[in-house]
This record gives sequence, structure tokens and C-alpha cells, in this order.
Amino acid sequence: MTAYRFEEKLLQSLSADKWKRVGTERRSGVVVPLFSVYSENSAGVGDLADLKLLIDWCEKTGNTLLQLLPMNEVGPIFCPYDSLSSFALDPMYLSLGAIKEVTGQELLDKAADLKRAFPTGASHLDYRIKSAKLSLLWEFYSEVGESLPGDFTRFCQVNSYWLEDFSLFCFLKFIQGGKAWWDWEERFRNRDTQALAGLKKEHAFEIAFYSWMQWQLFRQMSQAKEYAASRKVLLKGDLPILVSEDSADVWAHRGYFKMDFVAGAPPDMYCAKGQRWGTPTYEWDAIFADGGRYLKEKLAYAENFYDILRIDHVVGLFRIWSIPKNDPLDNKGLNGAFDPREEFRWEEHGKRILRFILENTRMLLCAEDLGVIPPVCTSTLKEFAIPGNDVQRWIKDWNVRHDFLPPEEYRPLAVSMLSTHDTTNWPAWWECEAGTIDENLFVRLCCERGIKYNGIREKLFDLHRSSHGRVRWSEQVTSVGALVAILGKKPEEVRDFIDMYENSFHEKEKLWQQLRLKGPMREKCDREIVFAIMRRTLEAQSIFCVNLITDWLFMGDILKGDPYLSRINTPGTVIPDNWSVVMPLSLEELLRHSLNLQMKEMITATGRSVQAGCAVV
Repeated sequence: MTAYRFEEKLLQSLSADKWKRVGTERRSGVVVPLFSVYSENSAGVGDLADLKLLIDWCEKTGNTLLQLLPMNEVGPIFCPYDSLSSFALDPMYLSLGAIKEVTGQELLDKAADLKRAFPTGASHLDYRIKSAKLSLLWEFYSEVGESLPGDFTRFCQVNSYWLEDFSLFCFLKFIQGGKAWWDWEERFRNRDTQALAGLKKEHAFEIAFYSWMQWQLFRQMSQAKEYAASRKVLLKGDLPILVSEDSADVWAHRGYFKMDFVAGAPPDMYCAKGQRWGTPTYEWDAIFADGGRYLKEKLAYAENFYDILRIDHVVGLFRIWSIPKNDPLDNKGLNGAFDPREEFRWEEHGKRILRFILENTRMLLCAEDLGVIPPVCTSTLKEFAIPGNDVQRWIKDWNVRHDFLPPEEYRPLAVSMLSTHDTTNWPAWWECEAGTIDENLFVRLCCERGIKYNGIREKLFDLHRSSHGRVRWSEQVTSVGALVAILGKKPEEVRDFIDMYENSFHEKEKLWQQLRLKGPMREKCDREIVFAIMRRTLEAQSIFCVNLITDWLFMGDILKGDPYLSRINTPGTVIPDNWSVVMPLSLEELLRHSLNLQMKEMITATGRSVQAGCAVV
């Protein structure tokens, strides 16, 4: 398809008004978890004032799109996709220095003490900074809370739909010792009107503290959006499809959720048992019976901050993997089923929700459409001109060539990338996953076919080059015939084994050949390899190419050592290393780094330099 015809299709689609606002140029961007960066002024964690430095870095490198992970307030496991609210931002990200109403020297000294107590520069974030920051924010609020300006009152009025419930939820959680709402006193758990009214009257000042923090976050985030627009950088937000069961949303709107089920993902080649996220699924008929106000309000609030919105797990709008809440946790996603169950309903179900979203926002939508995606999802995204995701390691001809697609065969309507926050970064994929398969999945398939895995393990795999639960094929398994002979089954009985082999055996060698790198294939990743694959992905015909900050920094040889340690999240696990990795240099140092010129030259050479950006407020 010619560039002209592609642009014409975008501007004639249901998303036409969005494309007119942001423009139809091919862009490059960067994905940044705000907790992963910091400035010389940060107190323990990157904050909203640091977004200006990130935007400056984007401008300096030629990136015109800055994508942030969800900024919603997180719960005790600090997962941004398991938040306490679909609306509220996390006060951990407030810049203390930008709260202009606080001028008392004693409080300013305490802010300096906080910075010394939580120095930046460690490899992982110390999340104790959040409670320490909240304590200091209470002192800030206590100094100014009795004389709040009219802007604060107006903010509360405009956002009353969600803000009143959220602030009350946070205060109740505080006085209930941090318990989940279903363990509160019955009158509060079930929202007794008289009890809540009495609480709001007696503790109005304390409850308003949570609204005050959201007002401060709103002001700082809005200022960042204005700054990005002045630098022609588009801000891309992330709307998690689900919310924590222990959230203000679920507590206040229980009827919008199927409380006896939790969401997850079915088993696949990367997660043998699938995934169990623990978040309740939606009762969409109940949401739309109320005119969809819950969804409208979420979109309206996000629109204050973003030009583009990523819809997380978009396939879940068509059909979501739903697991009985009482199923044992160890089963993860094994015993789930799709909701709706009937495949003929998926198209109508997804289109209804996506069309509603399009009709109720000015933001351009992008969709995370990874995993096993039914054709109705793919065709709807194309019809509505919503870009999906093309992740380099999965963009292959899986059925004939069993090889990676060249840049010209990527989808034009897509966001190409090397990695996501849920995968290994690209160097870790190269060293630990390329040319391998998931061992747990292979074991489970063997059990289903009556194959004794321990008897064939060393014949099939090179265990010295296997790690992190992945097993690499032995060089002795030179053909499908050799594989079938070792398995001891007829080819038609092990078709899925054959598919895994054909799409992963010598995977690295195939990509090395495509990258045209000199010399024999190297097992260890290095700057030259990352440079080559980054350029190749930028060359893709996809309209956007947005890469993790970690992959960009590996290209500059800034991140060193085992790349697996720089992973942002490992799905299906709750471990301290998730959602906590921090970059090894400050934003000020990054702005001075020689990598910036190399990035800009590469972005320009691949046709992704937007000279006249179209960012709008």
C-alpha cells in the first residue's frame, strides 16, 4: 500500500479526527516507566517534574512520542496494572519542589532530608519512599489545607464522580489498618449511607487530603502535557483494561464487575499454565445500562494528560480469559474459559466497546493486541484505524518460512518495537530466549502424550546453553525427522512439537543472517547487535516505532552486565524485582550522553524524524 493510500484510509476511518490531531507521519518514540528514571532533584523516585527532562531528551534524540506506563495509584505489590483506581494518579510521583503553596523553611528542610534518606542511583527502587513521601505530604497539606483556593474546589466539583469515592476509600483503608475493603466493618464494606455521611462530616479535613494530593498531581501532570506540546512531543498514556479487586472502583461500583471471576490469560508457549491476574472481569451490560458513564469519566480524565492512549489487552474487550475465583491459585490460568463463551458474540461485543470509546474521546487509540488474537479483533482494529503492536521477536512467517519478517512486511497500522514491559528486554531475549522453548510447556505436552520427558531431555536440548526456564535445542536435532524419532510418535501426533521446533530451532542464526552482521553468530549480545536490530525495527513500515528505554540504553552500551537483571516485569510472578528497575544514570547525565546524536541520526535515516510535530494540548 502506498503512503498516500494508507494516509487516505486513516483520514476516512472512524478514528479520522484523532489522526488529524496527531498527524500521520511515521514517528519514533520511547517507553519509560517513571519509576525507572530520576534527576538530580528527585527524592528516591522519578517524579512529574522529571517529565520535562524526559521530554527534552526526546526532543534531543528525535523521538516525538513519549509513552508512559500507567501512572495510577498502585497497591501493596506496586503493579501499575493492578491499581487502586482507574482514575487517581500515584502521589509517589508528586514533585515536592513544585508544590508552590508550601513555603515554610522547616518543611522545605524535611523535603531535603527525604532526598538524603532515599538517594537515587540504586539498581532497583526502594518503595518505602512512597510511605515516607505520604507522611511529608500530610505535613505539607496540614500547613495549607485550611485555606485552599477556588481552583481546588473546582477540581473537586468537576471530578466528583470518582474523586469522592476514591478519597473516602483511601481514608477508610487508612483507619482500617490497610485491610482490603471486604475485610472492613460491615457498614463501611457495604457503603451504608448514614455511616459514610457521618464519616465525611466528622473527618472532612482528613478525607480532603487525598483529594488535595490528586489536585496537585493533576496540576503537575497537566503542566507536563503543556510542556510536551510546546516541544512537539506526543504523550502516550496507558489505560489498564482491569483494576484491582481492592480498589475504589470495585468498592464503589460492585455491580460493574463479575465478583466470582478473575481475569488472566490461557496457557501459551511462554506461560505453560497461563496467567492469573486476580483482577475481576467486567459486567459490561451493567456498565452500559448506566450510559457508560464509568468509562466516559475514565476517558475524560485521561484526556487531560495524553494525546494517545494505549488500550491494554484489547482482545479482552472481545473475549477475556475468565477464571473461577475459587480455583486453586497454583492452577494459574489452566481452568479458565473465554467470556463470552460463544465465539459468534465476540465481534459484536468488542466493536460495541471500542466504538463507544472512540465516540467519547479525542485521544488517538493504540491497542496492545499480543498473544493469541482472534481474527475479529485484528479486522476490527484495522477497520477502526487503531494501531496494534508488532514485537520484533514475534513478527514471523510462522507457517511457511519460519523466519522473521523483513521491515517492509510489518503492518503499516502498527506500533513496532523490540520488547515490551512484560517481556525480557531485547539483549536478554537474544542471550536467554532466542532459539529456546518454555520447558514447563514442553513437559506438560509430553505428559499429555505419554512421553517420558526425563528420558529424552538430554537428547533434545543443550542444557549448558539453557537458563531461566528455557531450553535450547541441541545441534544434534538437525531435522523434523530427528525430532519425531526422539519423541517416538507419529508426526501427526506431535504436530505442536514440530511447530515449536520449526519456529525456534536456529532462530538466532536466521536473524543474524538477516542483520548481515560480519563474522560467526555471537551468543553474547553487544552494542553492535543491538544497534543493528534497532535500526531494522525503525525501518519497519509501521506508522509508529516505540522502544523501551532499556533497549535504547543497551544500544549506547550504558546498561552493562546480565541484561536479564534489567527486566521490568515477569508476568505471573510477584517478586521485588518487578516494577522496580532503575536506569544507571540520571536524566541530566543522559541528556549529555553521546548516544543521543547516534539515536537522532538513526531516527532521521529511517524516515521517522518529524520536523513539524503535531502535538496538541
